[in-house]
Amino acid sequence: MPHLPMDSPDSVRPLPARRSVLGAIAATAAAPTLLGLSSPASAASAAPAAQPRALPGGGDLGPNVIVFDPSTSGIQAKLDEVFRQQESAQFGTGRYALLFKPGTYNGLNAQLGFYTSIAGLGLSPDDTAINGDVTVDAGWFNGNATQNFWRSAENLALTPVSGTNRWAVAQAAPFRRMHVRGGLNLAPTGYGWASGGYIADSRIDGSVGPYSQQQWYTRDSSVGGWANAVWNMVFSGVQGTPAQSFPNPPYTTLDTTPVSREKPFLYLNGSEYHVFLPERRTNARGTTWGSGTPRGTSLPLTQFYVAKPGVTAATLNAALTQGLHLLLTPGIYHLDQTIQVNRAGTVVLGLGYATLIPDNGVTALRTADVDGVRLAGFLIDAGPVNSSTLLEVGPTGASASHSANPTTVQDVFIRIGGAGAGKATTSMVINSRHTIIDHTWVWRADHGTGVGWETNRADYGIRVNGDDVLATGLFVEHFNKYDVQWYGQRGRTIFFQNEKAYDAPNQAAIQNGNVKGYAAYKVADSVTTHEGWGLGSYCYYNVDPTIVQHNGFAAPNTPGVKFHDLLVVSLGGQGQYEHVVNETGAPTSGTSTVPSTVVSYP
Repeated sequence: MPHLPMDSPDSVRPLPARRSVLGAIAATAAAPTLLGLSSPASAASAAPAAQPRALPGGGDLGPNVIVFDPSTSGIQAKLDEVFRQQESAQFGTGRYALLFKPGTYNGLNAQLGFYTSIAGLGLSPDDTAINGDVTVDAGWFNGNATQNFWRSAENLALTPVSGTNRWAVAQAAPFRRMHVRGGLNLAPTGYGWASGGYIADSRIDGSVGPYSQQQWYTRDSSVGGWANAVWNMVFSGVQGTPAQSFPNPPYTTLDTTPVSREKPFLYLNGSEYHVFLPERRTNARGTTWGSGTPRGTSLPLTQFYVAKPGVTAATLNAALTQGLHLLLTPGIYHLDQTIQVNRAGTVVLGLGYATLIPDNGVTALRTADVDGVRLAGFLIDAGPVNSSTLLEVGPTGASASHSANPTTVQDVFIRIGGAGAGKATTSMVINSRHTIIDHTWVWRADHGTGVGWETNRADYGIRVNGDDVLATGLFVEHFNKYDVQWYGQRGRTIFFQNEKAYDAPNQAAIQNGNVKGYAAYKVADSVTTHEGWGLGSYCYYNVDPTIVQHNGFAAPNTPGVKFHDLLVVSLGGQGQYEHVVNETGAPTSGTSTVPSTVVSYP
């Protein structure tokens, strides 16, 4: 892993990269209720006596969901205990969700390690106030934040002790529905390398300081200011942002987000757990909660099968067949068959980075071509037997319109290798129209266990076949061939971050016919309409630094296929790009880690 010096935050030089059911419930019983109206009768009251083996809805959240209220003693000690265990456990098995009931908490510093989520249990972030900090730093990795993956903060109001909260993260570390009554620092102590990141539906009253952060995406939020930019800072629907100015400074600013629907979240309705389902917005700008109670629907926990590690895939599927949603509590779930989501409106929500592992080459999860499925908050880890796919949204050939009620894939992360040998031909396939991919990191591991050009072979990251798909916050890295392939019409991507596979052994290994290398983001020749904003691809061919990558982006040269604010970077001169998109854009600059940019294409 390369190490280049960093200067003070006022003159940051980026470096490289990191690493890097009670009963068969009728549809009416399973449907959400309008917030503010009484909840439907519990599944228990609807369960027919003819099904004695029906799976129960609701129940406790298991030992790795730790719930606090303002009167709980020893909160800081418990937070510190979890952090000590998780701080450097990058490929460990621990999984935790730290949940805070509404109220005020004083003097806390919740340091978050791997596979740790912290969240408030109110309907608004302001319902759960911490006079203190929720901190991510990089002391465990000598001040390098580029491997601070798999952690999250949601639905809290923070008043930082120093006036500024530190959130020095890399990929797969969402900051959602947060209110920071002060500033936010996205760099580690010492301003070492950082490679993030994602904010959504949040309000930062003070200024956000990226400092050494190489790239960042912020959606549907408000900020009091934004301090600087390195390579690629992208905003959509954010109040208080810098004006469009890419590439100097490299700000890509969209006034609104075309379509968005926030991630489902657990909250307390009185003493009972519910899951809130935020409504879909078009041309969104600002937070969903700034004017009080958010708009959406609510499901009682009794309509969820509360899954715990050790449950079989057959049981999960039985729960879905009975009409229940799934709540995956923290832990690791081994699957010997595909989780099949067939019912419109089904919610599959993970807590604390619940992790699905297909053991025998199956697809971990697949949905039917139905309206309004919500997949959120879990990790899929490829198993040792090659899976042709790991996640499929809709079947091959799906064609139904879901414009009014799309499927959303939010904070669903995929990993191939790192925790052990894993293989998958294509990680994520989107077949259903109008799907929204809202923040994903699809990663073929470049470090950890079970890593090698063929050991964790994974040719393709994401393949989009469906029309009208929108990606907001797309992170896809290190695949043996194409990282993203887009075949659907009218696709849109706002923010893309990519690194090509470090470990290609030589030029021949990545040769794509007569083309040098596979583009990071490939729009199929059959596509006539496509648009992307704020897209970046980096190469670091450290095994063979003589490798040449023809371009980062490849697409048909037609007026309907448009790109805005593209860049490619050679990290320390380890490999080179000849162009940015197709035959357009200057080559990268030798050993200088300086982006080559294209403002508009064609």
